[in-house]
Amino acid sequence: MVLGTTSGAGKSWLTTALCRHYARLGLKVAPFKAQNMSNNARVVAGPGDAYGEIGSAQYFQSLAANARPDVRMNPLLLKPEVDTRSQVVLMGQVSEALSNMPWRGRSQHVWPQIAAALDALREDNDVVVIEGAGSPAEINLHASDIVNMRVARYAQARCLLVTDIDRGGAFAHLYGTWALLPVDEQELIRGFVLNKFRGDASLLAPAPQMLQDLTGVPTVATLPMWWQHGLPEEDGVFNDRTRTAGAVHKTIAVIAYPRISNLDEFQPLKNVPGVRLVWARTPADCAGADWIVLPGSKATAADLVWLRAQGLDRAVAVHAAQGGAVLGVCGGLQMLGEALIDPHQIDGNAPGLGLLPLVTQFELQKTVRHTQSRFGTLTGPWVALSGVEVAGYEIHHGHTSQHPAMAAGGQVAVEVLPGLAWQSDNGAEAGRGNVLGVYLHGLFEDPRVLQALFGAAVPTLDSVFDGLADFIETHFEAGVLDQLVQP
Repeated sequence: MVLGTTSGAGKSWLTTALCRHYARLGLKVAPFKAQNMSNNARVVAGPGDAYGEIGSAQYFQSLAANARPDVRMNPLLLKPEVDTRSQVVLMGQVSEALSNMPWRGRSQHVWPQIAAALDALREDNDVVVIEGAGSPAEINLHASDIVNMRVARYAQARCLLVTDIDRGGAFAHLYGTWALLPVDEQELIRGFVLNKFRGDASLLAPAPQMLQDLTGVPTVATLPMWWQHGLPEEDGVFNDRTRTAGAVHKTIAVIAYPRISNLDEFQPLKNVPGVRLVWARTPADCAGADWIVLPGSKATAADLVWLRAQGLDRAVAVHAAQGGAVLGVCGGLQMLGEALIDPHQIDGNAPGLGLLPLVTQFELQKTVRHTQSRFGTLTGPWVALSGVEVAGYEIHHGHTSQHPAMAAGGQVAVEVLPGLAWQSDNGAEAGRGNVLGVYLHGLFEDPRVLQALFGAAVPTLDSVFDGLADFIETHFEAGVLDQLVQP
């Protein structure tokens, strides 16, 4: 099990690396995280023939483990909608009853399903690599914990505790976390990991030995700072501007509204030569961009209010009027239309940006599915996608259709295939076909799309996973990784 002293310490990528390391040894491996809080979700196999949702981190970890992703790997997913409320997804399916239940009262209701999912994975695999959440030493939450030490005790997991040394105070974080745990939980900690270290590791002495004298726990790895390991950030937008090698040929501004979802699908753009990815929160961030992307949102109407408050609605409209490429994905597609209609109080009513002649109505039934399709004939900056086959996934409540009055008024909306794409002429001759909307997530994870748009191949996920495994095999103390899975 991988625990962390804080969020962002490096749990997710280290878990991913361990999954690939043990899979390369010929072991049957599966990841597990009892509860994840994230609006980055993937569509995976659920009970029977149904699809379900899990956190993106566990999806990538399952691929690293050469395992088929399924809902048991992340039985409880919390998708924040506002600061005090989350949509609760249990075993891949939305549960309104749990969503309306007080936070502390929820654990007793979900623990049986969490334990059953972990039991099933342990029965089916040689190794299960478990990821914790936040810190295991949140003593105000310890009594209702279902994701950190309760899981560790239940599985009698061998635990690594990782900390971000670049933030400072790493040894205090490690010691304080260990010290706040009960003795039986302290005994499960088998090693400390220093992550994001810059400089000469020999200068750390004598701190690691002093820490071991205090706790009995050795420091088993000092991992150097690694800016571009190839995995997306799980918890949010940490780096506003992407480092890119060589000259920048295209700048892509992705609007980073507060409830942005599925931001991990833009990770491949960071690896395209000559492309700079900018997370835009102000109109100034959009200045000089070749593309503006409106990504998915867990609260489309609320994020539209935020977007207008920042003046980003005007920035998008001016960019489109000047012929600049605009792409809306899922919630972003809904924002580009004329209106959001919410008869069931799911998301909220709101006027759209009016760049596509579409109307979205939110429905009680959530669409969760894989999609494979082919683009029809597109024009303008998106012409390269014409005829390109594409595969991805859909997660949305809204049903979007063409607004008859707007279409009759001369604007063009081409529904290439149901649920796939709409393209519009916004009235500016220079920008014919420059506004495109899709419900499909994962567009830039499809190598056929990247080749069509950029003429570029990016590192495959397999090469990213192997790079992670190589990294930890180089920097962990000899024999430690083997010892963690010995009977």
